[in-house]
Amino acid sequence: MFQALIDVVLPVFLVIGAGYAATLAGYFKPEHIDGLMRFTQGFAIPCLLFRAIAHLDLNASFDPALLGSFYAGATLCFAAGLFGARYIFGRDWEDSVVIGFCCLFSNSVLLGLAITERAYGPENLTGNYAIIAIHSPFCYGLGITVMEVIRNRGRGGLKMASSVLSAMFRNVLILGIAMGFAVNLSGLGLPQILDDGLSLITRAALPGALFALGGVLVQYRPEGDLRVIAYVCVISLMAHPALVWLFGSALAVEQGLFRSGVLNAAMAPGFNAYIFANIYGRAKRVAASSVLIATGASIFTVWAWLTLLGSAAP
Repeated sequence: MFQALIDVVLPVFLVIGAGYAATLAGYFKPEHIDGLMRFTQGFAIPCLLFRAIAHLDLNASFDPALLGSFYAGATLCFAAGLFGARYIFGRDWEDSVVIGFCCLFSNSVLLGLAITERAYGPENLTGNYAIIAIHSPFCYGLGITVMEVIRNRGRGGLKMASSVLSAMFRNVLILGIAMGFAVNLSGLGLPQILDDGLSLITRAALPGALFALGGVLVQYRPEGDLRVIAYVCVISLMAHPALVWLFGSALAVEQGLFRSGVLNAAMAPGFNAYIFANIYGRAKRVAASSVLIATGASIFTVWAWLTLLGSAAP
């Protein structure tokens, strides 16, 4: 029972903790962490996703039952965050959309990939890459569309569509994924020398990003409405994976893909939740605190989900 915590979860969070401690102690300055984050999220991880999608067996990985289970759960969690913030906690509609986005956007790249790889090996990341391939377009598309509809109260459809598309296609992760699909669908493959170079770069992507994640978390302080933050944590860490488990079981998702779906859903809200809040200038303290507190709490909740997945294995 404790083996998953020791072998899978703690090493990932030790790297995050090392980044947090080094930054808190002043050994790494905020500008150093910003540079590392810029390298990993702006270059190394897009390269990782580009290479993974370029090599992906699209017929085997894009399982409709997996994607339906994951994104049906994500959409329900977005709705729970949106309407819960509005009608339970009395936040205005714009704040409520941001809080819904925090419940929607799980950290499927930095945490999901790292933990699934440690738990099941790099050969079992097919489901992760399938989810990641449409994660940002889906989540940003849903969040921005709902926000623009609320802000414009249904008017200015052309402006709303422009906002959605420009926000998505400024995202380098989406560009990396799109380029990977272009190579994959062309059937040309990557030249060996390029593939080897990308392989060297991508080895630094996840450990560097996890270390930078710890450094960035130093800048956050738990503040805002702690009841709302706790609500976000429960939905993102417990409700979303539970829904994916329910839907995936009903649709008989293949075991390897099922584990990827549940684990990705069990991740804490990603930095994109704070980025989304910052874009609109709404509920920023709730978004930042949710990322911080949920990331810490996920040490134990991810361990619990790994234990359940292990006990459910045939």
